[in-house]
Amino acid sequence: MDQAKTKPQDTDIETFLSQVLPERQAEARALLQIFNEVTGFSARIWAGRMVGFGRYEYRYATGHSGQALASGFAMGRAEISIYIMPGYADFGHILKDLGKHRLGKSCLYLRRLSDANLDALRALIRAGLDDLAQHWPVFPV
Repeated sequence: MDQAKTKPQDTDIETFLSQVLPERQAEARALLQIFNEVTGFSARIWAGRMVGFGRYEYRYATGHSGQALASGFAMGRAEISIYIMPGYADFGHILKDLGKHRLGKSCLYLRRLSDANLDALRALIRAGLDDLAQHWPVFPV
């Protein structure tokens, strides 16, 4: 496998959460609980800033291979990044109910967690994991 920059670390989740901006800590803890419930996976810190749940291993036809977090989030100063990896499926039917957000290739961005319909967020996390598992093996850690 490649020596990717995005890899799991042994950082304690409580230590990580204590370093989140104070005004974002309640949101981070709420997301931690949501992802734990939906995925059934324990949280791991990836690349020093992403809270990941599960991992998947990939190998492209070119031979490029690696691993990445299966789903997760990162707390930014201005936005929360939600990782629905690797972005294969159209989840428009779920996103229409989510509330205010913007999309990247494999990321969803929220200004505040309170802007989101949490039931739709749960459905999106589950749908993303289910779709990912159709393409690559997904592992708990």
